[in-house]
Amino acid sequence: MDNLGWRFINKEELKSLKNPDEDVSLGTVDHVYGFSRLRELYFKVNPDYDGRFTVPVLWDKKQGTIVNNESSEIIRMLNTEFNDIIPKEFAKVNLVPSELEAEIDELNSWVYDNINNGVYKAGFATDQDVYSKECINLFKHLDKVEAILKKNHEEGKQFLVGNQLTEADVRLYTTIVRFDPVYVQHFKCNIGMIRHEYPYIHNWLRLLYWTIPGFKETTNFDHIKFHYTKSHIAINPNGITPVGPIPNILPLEK
Repeated sequence: MDNLGWRFINKEELKSLKNPDEDVSLGTVDHVYGFSRLRELYFKVNPDYDGRFTVPVLWDKKQGTIVNNESSEIIRMLNTEFNDIIPKEFAKVNLVPSELEAEIDELNSWVYDNINNGVYKAGFATDQDVYSKECINLFKHLDKVEAILKKNHEEGKQFLVGNQLTEADVRLYTTIVRFDPVYVQHFKCNIGMIRHEYPYIHNWLRLLYWTIPGFKETTNFDHIKFHYTKSHIAINPNGITPVGPIPNILPLEK
């Protein structure tokens, strides 16, 4: 991503990859229109569009239009709206069971504001007092998650809500899996590391990554680290990507 927003891999970069469909460290290809910029999708829908070019985008290939660009709404739609056209073993998965929905929504609300978005509030702060306040608040809420997972573990539960994988786990995972490799250094969220200071969050993270199909398969640490360190010139003007931590995620303890 640069000053023109989210981009797709270009032709020259594509030539440098042995298998562009598998190696997404430099970015991903637009297989539908061959666009180089996400903004082109917005302009395809409305040539006079003058808003923000945000991700994610749920695109309808048949209608040639944007269905939705709000992450919390898209993830909820993906839970149910495609059940008629996907294999039955996937259609039966329900990440928002009705009996847990209120608890999931409540947890999602403060996790988003204080953790998912909290890393950005700290990372993009341009005032020392604002940064300090947001960083401390972020770790305060990581402490809250740690306490929840500790209590659940003592009750023989492995996940955030109930005793099953839910949308709450999926939404928190995307931030926690990036925390040690990116946010500690790049966004100065360095009061502690997940792997050292948060044993229950750390165990939960590794459980998802190493044992549940879908998490590891959709996590590319090169892509994650390159995106952040090459995109934010004000934060990292030389575009240097830190080598560590090594490894990006630790093995699951037996």
